[in-house]
Amino acid sequence: RRRPPLARRAARAAVESHETDVVVIGAGIGGLCAGALCAKYGKRVTVVESHDVAGGAAHSWKRDGYTFESGPSLYSGMSRWPTTNPCGQVLHALDEPLPCVYYNTWMCHLPEGSFLTEVGNDQFVDVLKEYVPDVDGVNAVDEWLRLKSLMKPLASASSALPPSAVRTDAFAAVTLARFVPGLLAAAPALPEIMAPYSKFLDKNEIKHPFVRNWMETLCFLLSGAPASGTLAAEIGYMFDDWYRPNSTLEFPVGGSEAIVEALTRGLTKNGGRLELRSHVESIVFDEEKKRATGVRLKSGSVIVATDAVISNATVWDTLKILPENAMKVVEGGDDWVREVNETKTCESFMHLHLGIDAAGLPDDLEIHHIYVADWSLGVTAPQNMVLVSIASVLDPSLAPEGKHVIHAYTPGNEPLELWQGLERGTPEYEKLKEERSAVLWRAVEKAIPDVRKRVEKSFVGSPLTQQRWQRRHKGTYGGTGWITPDSDTIPITTASTPMDGLLVVGDSNFPGPGVPSVAAHGWSAAHSLVPFWKQCQMLDKVAP
Repeated sequence: RRRPPLARRAARAAVESHETDVVVIGAGIGGLCAGALCAKYGKRVTVVESHDVAGGAAHSWKRDGYTFESGPSLYSGMSRWPTTNPCGQVLHALDEPLPCVYYNTWMCHLPEGSFLTEVGNDQFVDVLKEYVPDVDGVNAVDEWLRLKSLMKPLASASSALPPSAVRTDAFAAVTLARFVPGLLAAAPALPEIMAPYSKFLDKNEIKHPFVRNWMETLCFLLSGAPASGTLAAEIGYMFDDWYRPNSTLEFPVGGSEAIVEALTRGLTKNGGRLELRSHVESIVFDEEKKRATGVRLKSGSVIVATDAVISNATVWDTLKILPENAMKVVEGGDDWVREVNETKTCESFMHLHLGIDAAGLPDDLEIHHIYVADWSLGVTAPQNMVLVSIASVLDPSLAPEGKHVIHAYTPGNEPLELWQGLERGTPEYEKLKEERSAVLWRAVEKAIPDVRKRVEKSFVGSPLTQQRWQRRHKGTYGGTGWITPDSDTIPITTASTPMDGLLVVGDSNFPGPGVPSVAAHGWSAAHSLVPFWKQCQMLDKVAP
């Protein structure tokens, strides 16, 4: 009988107290990247996870032959080498190949109409010619081609310095040295990539409404923020990955669980431990040394960490498990607490998970569909944008034979305040859940008009679902607000905190949600715990 994957095996017994070098709180993508890299570097690592399955916001679950995914569905740069995707680089560092299905199309259902678009070539130009008229004398095709040309130096600059090369001590001069020639070549574009992308659009007078709206959409999908809140480096990286000739999107065979499983294998084969159903009650703080020294589990067990505690909980949830006033006795602690409390939370998601009868559906059904109701409302407006993923189109193993599995979700535009004070299971809660999921059904019906007649399994998730199962502050999907049109300085991607021995990784840190972002935190955490020469050896492998 096949054994269940490492990332979802049932805990056999309560974790016993023990000593390790690094303890990681939470087995999301960021926590697993940090833990697996530390193990690769020779550290003793224990990752503790409250849930009975690893993956955090990227976890999946199974019902009657269907595999339902709770997290991301758009991937690129994960499996082919070389790659600038930080998560792809982690997998390469761990020698964990990720089998993928490659494709280059997705379906758009926009106010202009429904059409298929492609990455990796100029097919988008044909779409613009057919669906998008001139506005105030500005031609969409001309504007798009001009933008693509303008983006080339931005894209090159965005990939000039990989997160795996960064560290925050004096030895950064050594780890960054090999990238100096590329940085010098990219120097003219560096100020632009470290500013909001909206400034780049404004500076270059990108005016056609559809082109602006399209880039706003890509920004929101990438960062959970509009162009005015998205670092131009992020969109530059994405543009380089999606719009260079012959580029493709990737879907991991097995879905997001395959990424989680690969990271888990990377952890355990290097001596690390993953302990599921192991809820952290508090971070242990040594008042005399003013240092985080481990964690105390709900079971009463204590895991002593000689090097560091790495929290993959959100920064707000990390604060809740720190001893009261611990940060007050740490230099800079009060400022960090204030910054955490002032960090804006991303809005949440509504999720619709469906298992359907696929009989009679076309063989060329697309995996991805994007739905936007009204450009004038803005892409961040509640209920205005929906993503639909029919993963079994590319990976039939995710659904029983003759069936499809569907995940529709509002990508970070569901207001948290609508759900605060409600109790799951009450009539008020169920009524609101039905109302707020109606737009998800409309989006799925764009792809499969008779989907309601085909439904065999149906589940709706709300912000309170995320709050309960993922133990996330208010059900948020991370932080935002670091980048504004008026920003004079941009934060750096770092896992550090003022407290010695405490690092934080994940989507509540700058630059926010997204697999590349949280993987970058994993690199930052690991490289704050290992000497620079080991990092240089790793760079020979992942960023030669």
